[in-house]
Amino acid sequence: MSLDDPLPDRPAPDNPQGNLVLIRHGETEWSKSGRHTGLTDIPLTARGEDLARGAGRLVARYDFSLVLTSPLERARRTAELAGLDAQIDPLMVEWDYGGYEGRTTRDIRAELGYNWSAFTHGVIRGATPGETVEEVAARASRVLNRVLPAMVEGDVALVAHGHFLRILTAVFLRMAPRFGAQITLDAGSVSVLSYYREQPAIVSWNYGLVLPLEPSES
Repeated sequence: MSLDDPLPDRPAPDNPQGNLVLIRHGETEWSKSGRHTGLTDIPLTARGEDLARGAGRLVARYDFSLVLTSPLERARRTAELAGLDAQIDPLMVEWDYGGYEGRTTRDIRAELGYNWSAFTHGVIRGATPGETVEEVAARASRVLNRVLPAMVEGDVALVAHGHFLRILTAVFLRMAPRFGAQITLDAGSVSVLSYYREQPAIVSWNYGLVLPLEPSES
């Protein structure tokens, strides 16, 4: 257990009534081209800033008891442009892709000669150590330990990254972390999780200013 991130004194509450609103950061040059963007700290594009403002309009009617953001610039800027007063949570950084940082799935598959995906085959060491999907899920679980009590008081917003939020959703739904491979998120999108008849549920998913025509590549 990390001394900087202690577990709560009481277990998570049963069936909190608030909503958990997930906001993926706006577009960056790397997300636009499908490059894996883990810990590399790059800014939003102009369109990404517009998407962030649009996300703010989508969540304007929520009464948030807690707003958390990844410390990376693309998430912090998205929270700012969305009009959210967010606290930084270091656990909410994106998946550490290790040696696959900055590379596209297409290029990695061409190199390996098979249909690689981070969820199925994992990543390799690089300039950073990389993480397994289970390690990302462990971080997400600790975030949820903080979030669920706040959902008793009202709605909660998390501003973070595509893969991290997909894995967090799997953990919230009590599914295996790799379930995140089956739910995609577009840049600047808003999703809502909550409880329905005592069960964790998806209320709205990947909602944005326009409906996607194809799954996101990043």
